[in-house]
Amino acid sequence: MSMPALTQNVVETKSANSIQVSSFDQTVYQDSFSAMSQFATQRTGDELDQIWLLQHSPVYTLGTACQMDTLLPSDIPVVESDRGGQITYHGPGQIIMYPLLKLKHHGLGIKALVAALEQSVIDTLSEYQIVGERRQDAPGVYVDGEKIAALGLRIRKGTSYHGLSFNIDMDLSPFNNIDPCGYQNLRVTQLSNLVEGVSLEDARERLLRNFVALI
Repeated sequence: MSMPALTQNVVETKSANSIQVSSFDQTVYQDSFSAMSQFATQRTGDELDQIWLLQHSPVYTLGTACQMDTLLPSDIPVVESDRGGQITYHGPGQIIMYPLLKLKHHGLGIKALVAALEQSVIDTLSEYQIVGERRQDAPGVYVDGEKIAALGLRIRKGTSYHGLSFNIDMDLSPFNNIDPCGYQNLRVTQLSNLVEGVSLEDARERLLRNFVALI
């Protein structure tokens, strides 16, 4: 992995497996994509599972199901990805959490991992007295029908990569250029619109704690 971490620590999950948690500075999407793909491909089985926490420079990412006609002209870079799903936007003020987990270590299947990621956001929102909800037809987490968190995953050699984006305090206007996650007229929101004085660092710590408690 070529990205230098700002902080690292090891946490224990309820499955009694250790995970190394790394926090990074604002990161170019292609760099993290390359690094996590390399990790999943080259791991020998001896390395600790990983969770990466970071923010991305502005970028539109395209999932494997993406239709390019959902993107209006923009100066923001567009990157093809091998995650599931369609198109979304990443930018500063959004928490990105990438779980690089050997699923069998935690007794997880892909549906259970998706559910844990969604529930970690729902549990975090609950700590701010906000009700978050799932939608059966569109993975992610919603508040009053507006999307606040999106997810997309890939499994390689039994290890998950890609993950979750959680809107905290960001410029939401780039979402106007796309149909978020492929859904027309889908509105997005963020935690700072719902909670006064929200801290990205506080939300990130809560999200991590809640996710680790579920796996």
